[in-house]
Amino acid sequence: MGSGKDVEVVGLRGIRVLRRVFGYYLFLLLFWGFYRFLFRFPENFEELFLKPLFWLLPLYQIVKKTEKKPLASLGLTTKNLSRGIFLGLGIGVFFMVGGLLANVIKYGQFNFSQTTYSGGGLVIAFLVSVVTAFTEELVFRGYVFNRFNQVWNDQWLANIVSSFLFALIHLPITVFVLQYSPGQVIAYGLLVFVYSFGSGFVFARTASLAGPIIMHLLWSWPIILFR
Repeated sequence: MGSGKDVEVVGLRGIRVLRRVFGYYLFLLLFWGFYRFLFRFPENFEELFLKPLFWLLPLYQIVKKTEKKPLASLGLTTKNLSRGIFLGLGIGVFFMVGGLLANVIKYGQFNFSQTTYSGGGLVIAFLVSVVTAFTEELVFRGYVFNRFNQVWNDQWLANIVSSFLFALIHLPITVFVLQYSPGQVIAYGLLVFVYSFGSGFVFARTASLAGPIIMHLLWSWPIILFR
């Protein structure tokens, strides 16, 4: 059996990990929230360059410089790749329905009239969605969920808390950019939470980002095409 001193050391390490996670998340929430409120660059520039820069550069510093851990600790691995792809595709289909529901929430009906992408536009939109999916899943599944689970040793609790934080960080865009009504904000937040929980469920069973990224793409593309 471990000594009380060993338990205390583990507890102190866990507190430090949680402080880093919540500190990093608070930076993202405040920075991204103020950015949404004050001004906006074009969406493609924002998602392709700004979000990866301001979300992933601090994360790299935390993981490599502070934690001194490999990037594989964020789920950047080929381990369980086929299982991750299978689960991502299988469960992701259900979240395609969620994306369609988000379209209904915004317009009150299925709105196909604003789908104006040309061939080149679709390529750019797909590239943007891949970068966004990679960035958000790396942060919230690879880092936030992973570190919560390591500290609490409870996948369900880690998934619930990380999914709540994931839904909360989408609040600024619904209020300041999309200008949803309060009811739409709540409904969209619930859809985001449920998606995030499903993504965390897949990640917990594969330790790979492949499944969550595929799910993210399947979830977001109905929104992209029909907004």
